[in-house]
Amino acid sequence: MRVFGVDPGLTRCGFGVVDGGPGRTVRPVAVDVVRTPADADLAVRLLQLSDAVERWLDAYRPDVVAVERVFSQHNVRTAMGTAQAGGVVALSAARRDLPVVFHTPSEVKAAVTGSGRADKAQVTAMVTKLLGLKVAPKPADAADALALAICHLWRAPMKTRMEEAQARAAELARAHRAKLAQAVAKTGRNAQ
Repeated sequence: MRVFGVDPGLTRCGFGVVDGGPGRTVRPVAVDVVRTPADADLAVRLLQLSDAVERWLDAYRPDVVAVERVFSQHNVRTAMGTAQAGGVVALSAARRDLPVVFHTPSEVKAAVTGSGRADKAQVTAMVTKLLGLKVAPKPADAADALALAICHLWRAPMKTRMEEAQARAAELARAHRAKLAQAVAKTGRNAQ
C-alpha cells in the first residue's frame, strides 16, 4: 500500500509518500515541504497548495491519503490555516476517489515512537531510523508527513480487523436475538 502523508499548513505543508510491505515494513518514496508566501492572498496560497497536491497525486499515485487532524491549537489563526490546508488536500483526494484518513498528532506520535507525548525531535529520530534514512528529514513538517504515512500503514490493518470483528459480533448478536425470540414465541404457543 502506498500512503501520501500530509502535515497540513499554509506557510509550510509537509508531504511524504511511504510504501508499506509485509508486516511493518516501510520504504520511503518521496518527501518535501511545500511553502506558500505568508504575504500572499489566502485564496492564492490555497490554490498553490492545491496545485502541489495535484502534482504529487499524479506523480506518486497513492492508495490512500493520511492527513494530520487539527486537534487543538491556541492560535486560532494558525488553526484555521491548518484546517483550510487539510481541507484542500482532502478535496483533491476526494476528486480522485482516494480514501482520506485523519490521524491526531498523539496517534501519530504513539504509532511511530511508542508515546503519544513524544516531541518533534523524537518523531524525527524514529522516522529516520524506521525508514533507514541517512539524513533526518527537515524541517519537522517533512518528518511529520512521513510519520503520518507510517502511522496509517501500521494502524489501518488493525482498524480494519477491529471493524470486521465488530460487524461479526453484531451479526452474531442479531442471530442470537432472533433465536431467542423464536424460542420465546414457541414457548408461548406451547403454554396455550
